[in-house]
Formats: sequence, C-alpha cells, structure tokens
Amino acid sequence: QVQLVESGGGLVQPGGSLRLSCAASGFRFSTYAMRWYRQAPGKERELVASISVASVTNYGDTMKGRFIISRDNAENTVYLQMNSLEPEDTAVYYCNTEVWQSGTLTPYWGKGTLVTVSS
Repeated sequence: QVQLVESGGGLVQPGGSLRLSCAASGFRFSTYAMRWYRQAPGKERELVASISVASVTNYGDTMKGRFIISRDNAENTVYLQMNSLEPEDTAVYYCNTEVWQSGTLTPYWGKGTLVTVSS
C-alpha cells in the first residue's frame, strides 16, 4: 500500500534552516508528482511546494526564494530544504501525492512533521 513518512521537523530559531524528508513506498515514485503542504494552528492547509516527474518545481508565494523542493528517485524520497525560517513558518508539514488506482486518482498524505520556529 502507498505510504508517505515525513521526518526532519523540530524546533529552530528564526533565520535558521531545516531539511524535511518524505520517504515514499507502495507506488512507482518516479512517475508521480510530489507535494509538500503545511497547516498552521487555526489555519487551512496550504500548498508549500510541488515537484513534477521531470523535476519542474513550483512554490507558494511566501516560500519562493527560501524553500527548495527536490526528489531522489533512486531513494524514493522527496525533500524540502527550508531556509531563512520565520515564526510564520511554524506548522505541521505534510507530504502528498496522487496515485492512479483502479482508474481513480487517489490522494495520499503522510502523518506530518511539526516545524516550530521560535527563539
């Protein structure tokens, strides 16, 4: 079955950096786009970044220039390098993909990893 397992979250000071990882299994990773979302307390889940099969990347407006999404198809892993972190980046970060199953594009989510930006 499809599994997405995030790791790398934690407490970091403003201006610091973190790298999140999402280990994927149960599907042909190299043939699917991957995404990172986040959800801050009291707010809706928002798209952070996406990476296509061809490694074309897109970012949310507030993440541009600070975050970098990448993928390693040999390791079935997608990464999110986060730099110049701000308190407003505090959130649970989720890995996401959509996989074709029985003719239906089915979304999958990891359980999330908490990032706290605070001094």
